[in-house]
Amino acid sequence: MRLANLHSSPNKGLPLFVADWHVSPGETWVVLGANGSGKSQLARLLCGELVPTGGHIEQRPARVHWLSLESQQDLYELELYNDDTDFSDQLDPGTTVQDLLAEVHGWNDQCVALAEQLGLTPLLSRGYRLLSSGEGRKVMLARALLEAPDLLLLDEPFEGLDINARQDLFRILGDLARSGLWLMLLVNQRHDIPDWASHLALLDRGQLRLTGPMSKVNTHPDWQAALDLSYINDFELPPRQSDFQLPQWPEDRPLVELHQGRVEYATGVQFEGLDWSLLPGQHTQIQGPNGCGKSTLLSLVSGDHPQCYANNLTVFGYRRGRGESIWDIKKHLGLVSGHLHRDYRVPGNALTAVVSGLTDSIGVYQATGEKEHHLAMAWLELVGLADRANAAFRSLSSGEQRLVLIARALIKQPPLLILDEPTQGLDDVNRFRVLAAVERILDNGPTTLLFVSHREDEHLSLIRQRLVFHKHPATGPLYQIETA
Repeated sequence: MRLANLHSSPNKGLPLFVADWHVSPGETWVVLGANGSGKSQLARLLCGELVPTGGHIEQRPARVHWLSLESQQDLYELELYNDDTDFSDQLDPGTTVQDLLAEVHGWNDQCVALAEQLGLTPLLSRGYRLLSSGEGRKVMLARALLEAPDLLLLDEPFEGLDINARQDLFRILGDLARSGLWLMLLVNQRHDIPDWASHLALLDRGQLRLTGPMSKVNTHPDWQAALDLSYINDFELPPRQSDFQLPQWPEDRPLVELHQGRVEYATGVQFEGLDWSLLPGQHTQIQGPNGCGKSTLLSLVSGDHPQCYANNLTVFGYRRGRGESIWDIKKHLGLVSGHLHRDYRVPGNALTAVVSGLTDSIGVYQATGEKEHHLAMAWLELVGLADRANAAFRSLSSGEQRLVLIARALIKQPPLLILDEPTQGLDDVNRFRVLAAVERILDNGPTTLLFVSHREDEHLSLIRQRLVFHKHPATGPLYQIETA
């Protein structure tokens, strides 16, 4: 396949230009590009979803399958559309993993083998909406492999996976590449470049600047310059908002208390018997494999999980289910999660989305003034998206959307900041810049952090406590609370 003098001018984002690029079967390519650099646009051109405005693609494979964060979101939204929970007396789990795999060519021996290979066998009877983001990603990969594509494009395939699942996927994809599957990985972090890749490309602000064998490209001065993160700490935080702080909160009074915590679905108990509390300043990282209950625990705290009322749970002194207002709790929270990202589907621009962090809503439904807009603009500037303030939120790339939602969570610099895989989909520069901003917030005021990350290089220095889930195949999840 050859891309020659290829031009693309989409309705959103930068125009894309590829002067001359040869990609041959048997080569495994990794395209590295920052958020908004044009990776998704390139994928759309390669799979035929987008028609170039100039140039041409020669010998494009007949079957090109593109797996992306956006395609996972599309499946999730379809599942939401078909949700029958409101018409029944129990939670509708949605389409099961087995049925989703069987949709491709029916349930057969290949499905069984692939489910086993990807670690999906224990999840076959579980509804897709009940999966973690990492589990959902593996289901999408299985569906893509069942399509038997000539060229498989994987856009950020390792995002949302725990360490073991990530290593398993590295190994599985390496085996597939060595077996002859034509693979191209689109990533925004050098950490995601596997050593078994044969070729590298650098996509920078809409232009494919470097292409060639890995041994040649990764020693090029321009490649090294692209990985330079030396300027990530060069910023100032916008002012802290006093309206959202807790008045006169004692240091020895927990912000969160959970006694004998339990969550159960139709498919079984996710966790039970959890006793845990969070003191002011006791920044806590929650760790464990995909599906063990990390995000579920955070959604109990934030009030976004229906079983928070069935638990002995107290947040900011309010015992859940005793007539408290959810807004009394959300006022003091900032939140980033995969669920929020998937559910933020209302119309509006990037600026409105950041402002909605002050109103604790998805979208803005009450009057806001010039002060709020200036503050939101300051946060958009901090995350590098000031020039996209008026762009529709849904028109932004997945990484840009995540940056907007991070600004939304940080705008209050709240007493409790809940970050569930916050840097998912971000390139290295944006990832480290966001983490630097979080650490500065924790340093500068009374904000306590609840943090989930599968990345080995995201253990923040200010973490004081770890809640570790250990999943045992026979007895289910076990818990261990550690002092950092």
